[in-house]
Order: sequence, then C-alpha cells, then structure tokens
Amino acid sequence: MRFTSIGRRVAPLAILALSALASTAQAKTPTDPSGTYLTEDGRARVRLEKCGTAGDRLCGYVVWLKVPLNDKGEPRIDFKNPDPKKQARPSLGHQLILGLKPNADAHFEGKIYNSEDGKSYDVTIWTDTPGELTVRGCLIAFLCKSQTWTKVTDLAPGQLPGPTNGPNGPRTDPEYASAAPKPTAKAGAKPAQKPAATEAPPAE
Repeated sequence: MRFTSIGRRVAPLAILALSALASTAQAKTPTDPSGTYLTEDGRARVRLEKCGTAGDRLCGYVVWLKVPLNDKGEPRIDFKNPDPKKQARPSLGHQLILGLKPNADAHFEGKIYNSEDGKSYDVTIWTDTPGELTVRGCLIAFLCKSQTWTKVTDLAPGQLPGPTNGPNGPRTDPEYASAAPKPTAKAGAKPAQKPAATEAPPAE
C-alpha cells in the first residue's frame, strides 16, 4: 500500500521533470537571425544567412559600405588579408561571418573576420529582440565587447541586391562554400559504354 502511494506521488513529479527537460531542449534551439543588418557604427550592412551542406551554419557578407571608395577614389579592397589570394578582392561583398555553429546557449559562435586589421576573432551572435542582433566579439577570453546591429529591409544606394555568389551579390569564401551535390544515375539507366576502338589501317 505504501509503495503504491509513493508511486502515485512520484509519477506526476517525473512527468513534470520530463516536460521541463523537453521545454529546455526546445528553448536551446537558436533563433534564425537571417536578414540584413546595419552595424552599430553605421559603416556597413551585413547580410546573414544559413550556409553549409546541412544548412546549420551561419554566414555573413558585407553588402553595403558607407564609404565604398578609398582616398584615391577607387573601390576598397581587402589588402590587409593574410591570404595573398584575397588581398585584391573588393571589400564590398566579402565574407566576414565565417560559418558559425549553434552552441548549447542557443547562440551561434565561431569566427568573424575584421578587414581593418586582417585578423579573425571569436564571435557569438544571437537575437533576443525582433529586429536586433547582438554581436559579441572577443580578442581574448576576458576581453569581449558586444554590439547591437539593427535589421533593415530597405535597399540603400550601392547595396548589393543579388543572391550570394550570383550577379550583383556577395561572394562566399571557398572554404565555406557548400559542396555541390554529385549527380546520381537515374533508375534503370544503363551505364555509358565506351566507344569501340577502331583498328588503324595497315601501313602501306
């Protein structure tokens, strides 16, 4: 009788505990921050979108610059990049959010590239308020600073409107580009046969 009473008391508690765990698991799913944001200093607009072969990464690209030209009146380039192959690429359209992964805190974390010094830093990105993005960058573990980026929906003069890697769009770094799916043979299709070798005519 006593065991039955205890069981009746424990069962509801177990159900509540499982429900709490399920709610916690759901709460840990990161909110998709895809969209275009104006940086806190107003100097750039950054487009965020899902990337990677599984679509679970977060990439970001500079699609607008407040000052797109240098002192010589020429388009700015990424001349401080440590990769010589990227030093001549335009600053407008380059990738700066480098394939962030979701973490246990329902944030996206990874690396952000700073073209002003050619270095990459640890970054964590998340959104708690509609229309706002929190970007927390860290030079070292205990030296971090947060910014708030504001979501925009208009198209500013000079902004890249095209799709990523398409006409008038930003460009993905090769190491973060999604691998193209390999073509699969259709059901019932016969493998291509090699053409039969022809004999060379006898020499006269």
